[in-house]
Amino acid sequence: MSTGDSSLKRRPDGAALVIAAVLAAIAAIVVWQTMQMRVMPIQAKIGPTVFPYIIAGGLAVLAVGTAISAFRGSFPERTPDNYRPMLWIVGGLVAQMLLLSTAGFSIATGLLFALTAKGFGRGPLWQTVPIGVVFAFVIWFIFSHGLQLSLPKGPLERLIP
Repeated sequence: MSTGDSSLKRRPDGAALVIAAVLAAIAAIVVWQTMQMRVMPIQAKIGPTVFPYIIAGGLAVLAVGTAISAFRGSFPERTPDNYRPMLWIVGGLVAQMLLLSTAGFSIATGLLFALTAKGFGRGPLWQTVPIGVVFAFVIWFIFSHGLQLSLPKGPLERLIP
């Protein structure tokens, strides 16, 4: 066969096959965990197990469809990954996890907001950090005082009685 022959078969899309396998595994886990549920006989036909089975079925259909598309090669060509934005966002998540218990909800979540905005190419950090902290503080206040939920307090949240 020559290199210009159109009858050459394309290899299956490996990334799509991995996604199909993950979807199938999640569907199997949902089915397995749903089968482990103890259900009263009166709820055996229509009860708390119906929706997990529906979700598992949908995941299985998506897995099969993704696998078929991977073998057909019908996925569009992907552009090369740009790791810089991903690193900003992951850095924001790590910063929030590390600072949540010491700096409090508002500051930690404000940093997550600012670093995620930086990852998406928005504004300088000196501008987005205060905006994020103000938004997060408003959310903390609503959840803490309006809904009576307990979120981690830091120096900023301790200013409010």
